[in-house]
Amino acid sequence: MTAPVPAADPSLPGQKVPDLSQWIRPGDTIIWGQATAEPITLTRALVAQRHRLGRVRLMLGIDVTQTIRPEHADGFDFAGYCGAGGNRQLARAGLLDLYTIPYSHLAQAIRGGPARADVVLVQVSPPDAQGRYSLGLCNDWLIPALAAARVVIAEVNEAVPWTHGVRTLGEADITVKVTAQHAPAEFHSRPPSDVEDRIASHVAGLIGDGATLQLGLGGVANRVLSLLKDRRDLGFHSGVVGDSFVDLVESGALTNARKGRDEGYSVAGILMGTRRLFDFAARNPVLQLRGSDYTHDGEVLRSLKGFVAINSAIEVDLTGQINAEWAAGQYVGAVGGAPDFNRAAHVSPGGLPIIALPSAEGTISRIVARLSGPATTPRCDAGLIITDQGVADLRGLSNQQRIKRMIAIAAPAHREALEQAAAGLINGQ
Repeated sequence: MTAPVPAADPSLPGQKVPDLSQWIRPGDTIIWGQATAEPITLTRALVAQRHRLGRVRLMLGIDVTQTIRPEHADGFDFAGYCGAGGNRQLARAGLLDLYTIPYSHLAQAIRGGPARADVVLVQVSPPDAQGRYSLGLCNDWLIPALAAARVVIAEVNEAVPWTHGVRTLGEADITVKVTAQHAPAEFHSRPPSDVEDRIASHVAGLIGDGATLQLGLGGVANRVLSLLKDRRDLGFHSGVVGDSFVDLVESGALTNARKGRDEGYSVAGILMGTRRLFDFAARNPVLQLRGSDYTHDGEVLRSLKGFVAINSAIEVDLTGQINAEWAAGQYVGAVGGAPDFNRAAHVSPGGLPIIALPSAEGTISRIVARLSGPATTPRCDAGLIITDQGVADLRGLSNQQRIKRMIAIAAPAHREALEQAAAGLINGQ
């Protein structure tokens, strides 16, 4: 049953938050919803109260608020699967213990493995007429976390939409409730650059009617979706969904009528956008949120028809190895879901495993002779590499054939140097 909320925490004047030490034990692993689903009132209280809790471990995902900072290492240990956003400063300081595993493996690790969740902080909507609290903006890794947790602390936020998800919470599922003091975080995608516009044009030109889309966020993703409004019966199955998704639905292009699975509705793990997306998702059955063990499950993904997986990378080498984790000596990305989605797109009839990235960033080529970081995706799983310079379809090609196609999509200023470096790469040397 729900516990009563104690008196106001003196470390947070004017805010009625619980004394979290009543439920959190030293050594616990604490997890919460990623990105827009962060329960900000609770995470700020956690930071303020860290010295009274005993040392605990935080399992961190995508961070858009930068609530957690390196100076909080005096009370916390930090773990996570990505070095992006606010996590970058933790990684730079050498404080982030990384799980460099595909996203499809995270649910098992959180449910009962080395990242097992002891305490879940969750942002929820107000209850419906049946007393059910919606997980609102995120199902994702909260589903396995809730299955494992000893303690569930819920932040009830009037601004969080009641969304259709794989589960809801009742009073008996919640250890203690607090009232949110902050609006949900929002994620604002920037407009695409000219280079991203050219990349998106190449990508969109390959996508036909009836394709099922998976893509991330950012300029390329937003532009691709804007270029597909004249298509018919597109489907959607992805880890995240942003504001540009709403435009595609409202255009009539996205109906999910030919997916082969979950027909009639879109599937995602996290709503990563603004109020516009939140309002669209409110009590809207055409958008269903699911746990990461469904959105990234190999069997589920392979059953989707015409699955087009569009992901990004930091660099790609001439034989198709993909680095999505490491840049300029720092861990800035993630293994993430790209390997899971990429493999499924390879075997889906009409599927397209796409990695999209600029050919260069300033004077630095993003097409390289040798990777500067790990091979997040091995060359055997390489599909279509797309830059602002064109498309290199590497499927079924030998190394010599791959090198020729990769040089053709590199920035012109770097092609000669890549050709010279290619001599030592022939036949996988």
